[in-house]
Amino acid sequence: MGQLDKGDPSESTPMQWLRRNFITGFFVTVPLIVSVAALVWVFQRVDGVMGPIYTRLLGREIPGLGLITTLVGVLLVGTIATNVIGKRIVQRGEAWLLRLPIFRTIYAPVKQLVAAFSPENELGFKRVVLIEDSRRGFVLGFLTKEFTLDRGRGPEPLVAVYVPTNHLYLGDVVICPQSSVVFPDLTVQEGIRIFLTGGMALSQLVRAGWTKPAGPSVPASDAVGASRADS
Repeated sequence: MGQLDKGDPSESTPMQWLRRNFITGFFVTVPLIVSVAALVWVFQRVDGVMGPIYTRLLGREIPGLGLITTLVGVLLVGTIATNVIGKRIVQRGEAWLLRLPIFRTIYAPVKQLVAAFSPENELGFKRVVLIEDSRRGFVLGFLTKEFTLDRGRGPEPLVAVYVPTNHLYLGDVVICPQSSVVFPDLTVQEGIRIFLTGGMALSQLVRAGWTKPAGPSVPASDAVGASRADS
């Protein structure tokens, strides 16, 4: 029996045309609407901190003035905290506030989470790594610490890797040998974007090195899919 003629795939009915274009428009406009709505929400919340004060002082509302004041205040705090005297004042203030039980349970985790994404923080995420797992393949995570374990059989170089399991603020800490991790040519910001997009932000080609890096800035060279070199 002859095969049924399916027709030219380029041809479509008006309903198919409408559905195809509606779906395309949906996936284009929804991220844009969500992004704009998020920016408007942030602007309203930040501007609402200082905005009412200026409204009472000036007698009328000036949109954006509260936001500008908040940004200037954050910049001023950062300027003070970067010099020696200001850093000591901030440290003493934090030490005093951390004595409060309620404040400590909120402030300490938030500060550690924010500091983890700071490129100037030595205790933050250092590099993006791939852990070779025989059961799951490669597991993406962030290198947080390199250390040596001594169990009486000589030093063993290990790494601590933070593997997010729920967005970024929850995850597992994996301790594994340095030889079992791969160092891709991805920045921490790119790694964060990969997690937030569920892996869709990964590029078509990711290069990485099997060799142990001398530091966080050592470049990667070999492709992820390449096999190990013979010892």
